[in-house]
Amino acid sequence: AQALITGAVSASGDQIVVKFRLFDVFSGQQLGEGLQFAGTAQSWRRMAHKVADAAYSRITGEGGYFDSRVVFVAESGPKNQRAKRLGVMDYDGANVSYLTDSASIVLAPRFSPTGDRILFTSYASGFPQIYLMDAASLQTRSLDEQPGTMTFAPRFAPDGRTVVFSLERGGNTDIYTVDTETGALNQLTNAPSIETAPSFSPDGSRIVFESDRSGTQQLYIMAAGGGEAQRVSNGAGRYGTPVWSPRGDYIAFTKQNEGRFHIGVMLLNGQEERLLTASFLDEGPTWAPNGRVIMFTRETAGEGGQPALYSVDISGRNLRQVATETPASDPAWSPLLP
Repeated sequence: AQALITGAVSASGDQIVVKFRLFDVFSGQQLGEGLQFAGTAQSWRRMAHKVADAAYSRITGEGGYFDSRVVFVAESGPKNQRAKRLGVMDYDGANVSYLTDSASIVLAPRFSPTGDRILFTSYASGFPQIYLMDAASLQTRSLDEQPGTMTFAPRFAPDGRTVVFSLERGGNTDIYTVDTETGALNQLTNAPSIETAPSFSPDGSRIVFESDRSGTQQLYIMAAGGGEAQRVSNGAGRYGTPVWSPRGDYIAFTKQNEGRFHIGVMLLNGQEERLLTASFLDEGPTWAPNGRVIMFTRETAGEGGQPALYSVDISGRNLRQVATETPASDPAWSPLLP
């Protein structure tokens, strides 16, 4: 052990106070000042996560990620007839609540930068369309519903107002943005290839996306307003579902090569590609708020194969399954809770 944590919990009625101190085992010195958190007995998990974040940050020098939530797709039923609904949980799979029923297939939920709204794709109309939900009231409305089109793969811009997404019209798929307040639509790509899975850089100046314009799925970066794109994936195989790190230093992605799927990370210029996992089907990475842990979906092979959520450090270590009540897919991490 490199560190020792000491603490105490006191209770008065429905209120509890948690105090702790952290010590370096080798030097015997205290790491930072002692801290305390107060709250209701029902919020004990959040206080534990706040203690864990503080200890983690002091030991590693990195930001915490324990006091956060994950929105995901909860699945049930046979593989060829899955029922899907949106759920939200603590980062470790506990404290689950469900946001939709399973009347319609739902996919790809994404938190807003402030964690108060959720984007997702629903087949309620019979075709994929993107929707915006208030995380507190669960009030939901469609975004940019145009006859004869399909919309999917939405993500928020850092401003929390703009949404980037893919729109299919007449057999062609391009990337657009929509202003969630005015409804103003802006087309960013115009190519006969399929452009999808866009993700903004943390400063909002660029977008990474996947395209098959070269003949296979690859990753490209363009300015936030559109224009010429630069290919950044250069290895063997196909690349998809890119997500920009909240720290701006890496892009996470799904890679398919030689019959295996991988979750990987690369620098913004495509260099130093690092594959973190390998299995029958790993896909859909999402970043923890500190940009140092990734959660993703892993599905097992065969007719009875089921999806589950896993997390892994960007070093490729600490691969572990996240416990969920049902088979689960499509995770998306929230920012740290306020």
